[in-house]
Amino acid sequence: MTEPAVDLPDTVRTELRRGITSVLVDTAALRNVRERFDTEQATTLGRYLTASQSPNTLRAYRTDWIAWAAWCTRENRTALPADPLDVAVYLAAAADARHANGRHAYSPATLERKSAAIAAVHAANGLPAPTRSDVVRLTLRGIRRTRRTRPHRKRPILLHTLGELLTGLPQPGWPGEPARRRDTLLLLLGFAGALRRSELAALRITDIHFGTDHTTGEPLLLIHLPTTKTDPTGITEQHVALPRGSQARTCPICACADWLQLLATHTENPRNIRTWIDELPTAEPHIHRCHSYRPDPRLTPAQPLFPAVNRHGGLGDTALSGRAVAEIVKRYAARAGLDPTLFSGHSLRAGFATQAALGGAADREIMRQGRWSNPRTVHRYIRTADPLADNAVTKLGL
Repeated sequence: MTEPAVDLPDTVRTELRRGITSVLVDTAALRNVRERFDTEQATTLGRYLTASQSPNTLRAYRTDWIAWAAWCTRENRTALPADPLDVAVYLAAAADARHANGRHAYSPATLERKSAAIAAVHAANGLPAPTRSDVVRLTLRGIRRTRRTRPHRKRPILLHTLGELLTGLPQPGWPGEPARRRDTLLLLLGFAGALRRSELAALRITDIHFGTDHTTGEPLLLIHLPTTKTDPTGITEQHVALPRGSQARTCPICACADWLQLLATHTENPRNIRTWIDELPTAEPHIHRCHSYRPDPRLTPAQPLFPAVNRHGGLGDTALSGRAVAEIVKRYAARAGLDPTLFSGHSLRAGFATQAALGGAADREIMRQGRWSNPRTVHRYIRTADPLADNAVTKLGL
């Protein structure tokens, strides 16, 4: 079952333009607001309601709704409001769809998301959700029971793998120096901070703070996470602390200082960046640079920490996307001679938990840095790292 581009009926296309800007906002209610209040007030309300949902969620729901509307067009069914039996048939057909290589086109989790998208659009239009009916719920349950498969998890990037990735960085000097410094920081922050790819992409200059570890007197990097997957409104004020690395090559604070110096020079005058790089003294790779760094006033708080960098060394104004972060990880995995399909942006976060478990870190310590609330999530990484850790089978005397 494929989802080709089709000519949608005008009624469906109109609903997509009008009702799916945010699929979780009651567009009918907003139309009533426009009748009672002026345009500016209604627009302001609509903007904040739209901002209440993650762009990734809206993007996924929009794609799922278009696929559902296209199927209804081909089958001569009504997409909105939908008949529960039609939704069940649609999900069952999608569950049996396969790629050319014989693999299933959609996982059970994807099918549940499709069901959630249909329910969300109905709610946004003031309609009851057809997915609450028994026929839809039992269909999804049957799909889950029939399609029992192991979760497909990407490989964690452990410390030795991280070293291999760092070896593949561009050579020092122009034009690879900007990408070299940015990607060094991205890999080290993602690994040591257990950051999700979306969290890395969302970082701004204002979220980075340099401090001192009062127990050792060494530099400390404190990262403020404005929003996260588990805290989309930022109400818990999540922070990640990174200490000075034992080696300058893998020190996240040194990497941050190096990148911010280049970024500040570019912010002041982009035309001077090549000259500045060419005049850089030869760096001693074993000497830390983090002790002497001070925040640069040329940087503006709203600047993205990880802007796009082209192959000519030019820096963009927009931040990397989460998908771009994942592509960077895959690129360096390929340069290290590893299969890039085995890695993703999540490999950095998973690598932190696995490496920390191998190093003897307690569950509580891993959960604190990774901001996990469920110990079972961390235990999956620990079992991957050492399946015999705290395992009674070692006490059997076999």
